[in-house]
Amino acid sequence: MSGLIGKKLGMTNVFDVKGNSVGCTVIQAGPCYVTQIKDRKKDGYRSIQLGYEDLNPKKVTKSIKGHFSLSKVSPKKKLVEFRNFRKDFDSKVKLGMEVKVQDLFNENEFLDVTAVSKGKGFQGVVKRHNFAGVGQNTHGQHNRNRAPGSIGAGSTPSRVFKGMRMAGRTGGNRVTIQNLKIHKIDNDQNLIYVGGSVPGSNNTYVILSN
Repeated sequence: MSGLIGKKLGMTNVFDVKGNSVGCTVIQAGPCYVTQIKDRKKDGYRSIQLGYEDLNPKKVTKSIKGHFSLSKVSPKKKLVEFRNFRKDFDSKVKLGMEVKVQDLFNENEFLDVTAVSKGKGFQGVVKRHNFAGVGQNTHGQHNRNRAPGSIGAGSTPSRVFKGMRMAGRTGGNRVTIQNLKIHKIDNDQNLIYVGGSVPGSNNTYVILSN
C-alpha cells in the first residue's frame, strides 16, 4: 500500500472534462520524509515510516532526537508506517528522502483517505442513529418526540441485549473513505483535490493510500 500523510484544508469545486462542477476536498499532501526503513530480516516485516510537518523544538525529547538523527531529518509531528509500497518506489527509497505527491499519485486515479471524524460529544438517538422519535404531540406526549422508546422485552429475557442502539458518544472515530477520485494535483503547492468529502474538520491529519 503506497501512502502519504497530509492535512485537510477545506472544500472547493473543480470542473471535470465534461464541464460539470464537482465538489472536492483540498488536501495538502506532504512533502513527507522517510524517517525509518524496516526490513524482514531485522524487524520481521518490510515497511517505510514517513514523517510530516515539523515538530516544535520545545517538544523534542532526547529519545525523539535520537530517532530522527539516523535519517538526518528534523523531528516531525506525524509519523505513519506504510507497508507494500510500489516496487519501483520501494527499490530506490533511502533514509531522509523527500516524498511528494507526484511520486505516488496521478490525476484520475482513485485512492483511500483515512482520518479521525469530527467529535459530536454525547448525543441522543435521533442524531446518533437517525431515530424518528416516538411520535407527535398527541395523547399527552408533550416531551416524547426525541425519546428512544422501549429498550427491553419485559420479563423475558429480563435484560437489554448487547449492541442496543442508544444515546452515547458520537464521532471521533477512525474512518476510511474508499475510492475517491483524484480530480486535480497541484505539484507546486503539494495540493491534491479529491472528489467528495473526507472525514474530520479542517487541519485534520489524513492518510492517503492506494
